Amino acid sequence: MKKVDSTIIKETVYILAFTLIFSVLMQAVFLIIGKWNYTILLGNLLGGLAAVGNFFLMGLSVQSALGKDEKDAKSTMKVSQMLRTLLLFIVAVVGHVAPCFNLLAVVIPYIFPRIAIALRPLFEKK
Repeated sequence: MKKVDSTIIKETVYILAFTLIFSVLMQAVFLIIGKWNYTILLGNLLGGLAAVGNFFLMGLSVQSALGKDEKDAKSTMKVSQMLRTLLLFIVAVVGHVAPCFNLLAVVIPYIFPRIAIALRPLFEKK
């Protein structure tokens, strides 16, 4: 197994940091509207870990696809996306079925990495 590239680690830490910030904001919103309970916290933890894990696994897929020819790289990325989507779906189902999780709090963190990526240009050094 190849060593994880430092860029993947750096970017995953960036996504993790923003996921934590957005998670705290989400907790605050649930608290302000009077809907907060422990299921919100547990759901947020589950969804946040799934979102960050999904991003990390995507990075590993890209790293492994870089050393392959175009056809194999495309196939690797396609299978990776399918499996990662399945993983997120399974996490959402667990969040729905298990009474200790709030489904909304599980699913909302899935968009946190996208927001962090959209905000990335604001934090780049020029």
